[in-house]
Amino acid sequence: MSNASDTPHDQSGVNAEATADADPIAERTPETDLSGDELLVGADSDQTPSLTIVMPTLNEEQGIEECIQRAKRAIEELGVVAEIVISDSSTDRTPEIAREMGAIVVEPTESGYGNAYKYGFEHARGEYVAIGDADTTYDFEELPKLVRLATREDVDIAMGSRLEGEIKDGAMPPLHRYVGNPLLTTFLNTFYDAGVSDAHSGFRVIDGDALDELALETGGMEFASEMVMDAAAQDMNIEEVPITYHEREGEATLDSFRDGWRHVKFMLVNAPGYLFSLPAALFALLGVSIMALSLVGAQFGAVTFGLQTMIGGSLITIVGYQVGSLAMFSSIATDPIREPRDPITQWIRNRFQLEHGASVGVVLFVAGALVLSYAVVGWTITGYAAVPSATVNLLASTVTLLGVQTVFCSFFLSMLATSGDAA
Repeated sequence: MSNASDTPHDQSGVNAEATADADPIAERTPETDLSGDELLVGADSDQTPSLTIVMPTLNEEQGIEECIQRAKRAIEELGVVAEIVISDSSTDRTPEIAREMGAIVVEPTESGYGNAYKYGFEHARGEYVAIGDADTTYDFEELPKLVRLATREDVDIAMGSRLEGEIKDGAMPPLHRYVGNPLLTTFLNTFYDAGVSDAHSGFRVIDGDALDELALETGGMEFASEMVMDAAAQDMNIEEVPITYHEREGEATLDSFRDGWRHVKFMLVNAPGYLFSLPAALFALLGVSIMALSLVGAQFGAVTFGLQTMIGGSLITIVGYQVGSLAMFSSIATDPIREPRDPITQWIRNRFQLEHGASVGVVLFVAGALVLSYAVVGWTITGYAAVPSATVNLLASTVTLLGVQTVFCSFFLSMLATSGDAA
């Protein structure tokens, strides 16, 4: 990315409201004698653009011309030198139309929404990078208000919020508008503390320095989530402004359920604290509570806790332990965007040693085995009659099993940690 602070600028700015924090791009005087076409530069230009607009395209010949025209009008309003990069994987006339209109056309080496953007970013020279789809759903004439927001010193990413703005009739299916997008946004805010109203809006302006800090890796539709997730995980400031969402031109390429599930799966995989640690804690707490009530034979109205509930409590406790083990394994073997923050996982990550886990496992195993041995001896003395204290023995069996698992899980965690250190 180029740094516009290396070049001098005039003072009067894009717009009065944008000059609050004196960002360089906000200080330019619009060159009113120059049109958007004249302010648009190509890849071989000696002028360094202040703004790069990246559009991913896949057979968008019906909408690409209108989007570029609107982008040019936005550039003219901003009065800054800019470039438009079309990251194209089309088989129709999209790239030809884009080149005729002065855009830079690049062809990603890999297919996919995220790969198109990442390839476009590699060719972006602007101090700020704007992104948006080229299907006319986003009105690029609204770009100046996102740029003005992004140029504030305390903002890293400016996003256009469709859900806080206006959605034209037919622009978004009711399922997406009232269920899919709000639900996915709620998940993302819960898992990553992003604090946004429309997490999957594709109309954004990113500070070039912030973009360089983002570790964007996904090649598909999850890219939209990944940018917000990674930015939130790095405590970047994301601000929003209402926008208008329009009906698209051309054939839709989004598969509601498939792409929605991909977003959810990606969010969960990169937040193991919510995927593993929280369910593990809930299962373990429930299981241990049921076992404790069963051990003392508690009764609540018509419900009596005994052997059968002890069996259920034992199974739930073991499930909680297994899921918790996965949390430990994932925290060491993977590099998620949102690291687990629960105290148990943090303590194990920072202080775990094989000897600690193995020792705890052996203690649990010995304690459970002693109780079971005592039960076996008593059973033998009574001539193999009914097993005494079945609930106690089931509790001891559970403790013994957890002890064995703890020993072997400790060895596996140690192997993962050693492998990670070697890498």
